[in-house]
Amino acid sequence: MTAPAERMRMMRQRRRARGLRELRLVVADARSRSVRRRVAKQVASLDPEREHGALQWIESISEFDADATR
Repeated sequence: MTAPAERMRMMRQRRRARGLRELRLVVADARSRSVRRRVAKQVASLDPEREHGALQWIESISEFDADATR
């Protein structure tokens, strides 16, 4: 059996051959109480009028995407 590092190298080569690339993301852990508190604090500080305007803009733009798939 091949070593784990060699298997990973072979897997990456196969993916590259298919036009894929490995991407690693580091994100906040939503299970963490401190992260949830920080997110809640940020959400509470949002301006409802600005957020409403942003959502309206997103909805109006999304109509263009719907036409493109037809």
